Amino acid sequence: MILVDTHVVLWLAFDQAQLSKNARTAINHARANGEGLAICDITLLELTTLSRKGRIRLDVSLESFLDEVEARFIVLPINGRACVRALGLPAAYPKDPADRIIGATALVEGLPLLTADREIRRSRAINTIW
Repeated sequence: MILVDTHVVLWLAFDQAQLSKNARTAINHARANGEGLAICDITLLELTTLSRKGRIRLDVSLESFLDEVEARFIVLPINGRACVRALGLPAAYPKDPADRIIGATALVEGLPLLTADREIRRSRAINTIW
């Protein structure tokens, strides 16, 4: 299983050309092996926020879009271990709370994070795919 960052969810839905070749290969491999793709539950909040701010335009209601996301991904809940890990990530890791929860969830669950975020990848705090 692979944990998918929020922007990757959007690119899968609206602009798959944004995905790197390596990302597409990893996604196809996870799907073919039945492992699937996961998101952290805070990704649903980030998607809601992006929609409310007008940064993404949907052809369906926000609730319908989120229902579809929940149907296509395994939604991992925030847990106490991830919260503690989020605060322990190195200074080089992005300060954004959602990024920290997503990264910490990847660590706690032992999953690679599929992300194009350069700061996350440069921090080398977690195993990333891009």
